[in-house]
Amino acid sequence: MIFSELNWLAVAVAGIAGITIGSVWFGPKTFYPIWWKLQGKTSDQTPGGPNMGAVFGGTFAAAFVQSISLALVIDLAYKVDPNFGVLNGGVAGAFLGFGIGAASSLSHRLFAGQGFKVWLLEVGQDIVSLTAMGLIIASWR
Repeated sequence: MIFSELNWLAVAVAGIAGITIGSVWFGPKTFYPIWWKLQGKTSDQTPGGPNMGAVFGGTFAAAFVQSISLALVIDLAYKVDPNFGVLNGGVAGAFLGFGIGAASSLSHRLFAGQGFKVWLLEVGQDIVSLTAMGLIIASWR
């Protein structure tokens, strides 16, 4: 079974790295204020609605799903090319972040009327997080 071949410690650390990068990226001193303003929101509005536990729980779960998915891709790439290295893992993460994540979310942001700048801030974090996850997972092969 392919799941049994994964390094679950690497998957967990990569997931935590993704959450950490997202927390810093959208922190109050980094891109959050810009992102919030670009969406037309005011400082008196709260993000996520009344149930922030569900928002953070979903965010944590999503980071681990991303980490597992990326680990599976890296595992398959390593089976095809045993010389698949750490930098390849980072490139794989960046490529999946840009080629799948960013490309699929562009129409969502545009049709929602949130614009290109909101999309750029959001997918920037996705690409950086997935690149770091790929580096971590590939380095622990």
